[in-house]
Amino acid sequence: MEYKGLITKIIPFSFVDGPGNRMAIFLQGCNFNCEYCHNPETINYCNNCGSCVKVCPTGALSMTNSKVDYCKEKCGDCDRCISYCPHFSTPKVREMTVSEVMEVVKEVEPFIQGITISGGECTLQWRFIQQLFMRIKEETKLTTFIDSNGDIPEEALLGLLPVTDGFMLDLKGASSAVHRQITGKDNQRVLENIKTILDLGKLYHLRYVVVPTINDGEEIEILAQKLKEIASDLPLVLIPFRKYGVKGKFKDLPEATSKLLENIKKILLNRGLTNIEIRSG
Repeated sequence: MEYKGLITKIIPFSFVDGPGNRMAIFLQGCNFNCEYCHNPETINYCNNCGSCVKVCPTGALSMTNSKVDYCKEKCGDCDRCISYCPHFSTPKVREMTVSEVMEVVKEVEPFIQGITISGGECTLQWRFIQQLFMRIKEETKLTTFIDSNGDIPEEALLGLLPVTDGFMLDLKGASSAVHRQITGKDNQRVLENIKTILDLGKLYHLRYVVVPTINDGEEIEILAQKLKEIASDLPLVLIPFRKYGVKGKFKDLPEATSKLLENIKKILLNRGLTNIEIRSG
């Protein structure tokens, strides 16, 4: 059986989604509800209410058999459909088979080093990813990466590990309480998966978005402790919280400054972590 994926967007060439020049494929749906999510329209699935059809200025959306139909060729990317969606979703999702995605991959294969699957939370569609990565391994020399929040069920992780070259994971909060405050879920499985993936040599990096007043301060001490228990040389990337696109409760919080991130890096180094990078966000 050939699997299908619900795909929000495909970026043919990206230098920020893993090593080298990569194709980035974004899948719809997420199991977290992050208060600082910059793409909240990727969390929920379209419920075909039709509100977006009425506001589309180019006629790219229509109702067919009680379902919203999206025509990419007519779309002007104004995103009015997303702004007007009462369900905080997007109608611009395409259902594509593995073979259809492979056709897109083959078009740019000579110019890229690999494929990165992201989301939303892409591992919700892990069987589709597994089958796609198997095809990529069989038919190309491209590397396969997954960008995930780390809350991956055991069955999915075991299915993905053999066909995935690298994982880029997020840790939203070091303590379970703060992680739940940010995402709605605790972080026990995330921490377990970080260790599992690192031990197998497949953790490309772990990202920590610094949100002032939420996961800085005492939370950094907990972060140092938790990561040292896994590995002191774990590749950690500190990223500043930015307000752009945020619609949740954190939209009025102050943005993280470079000085704050530098101070956090110093604290983590003093606590014994050795592999820390700061990104501008």
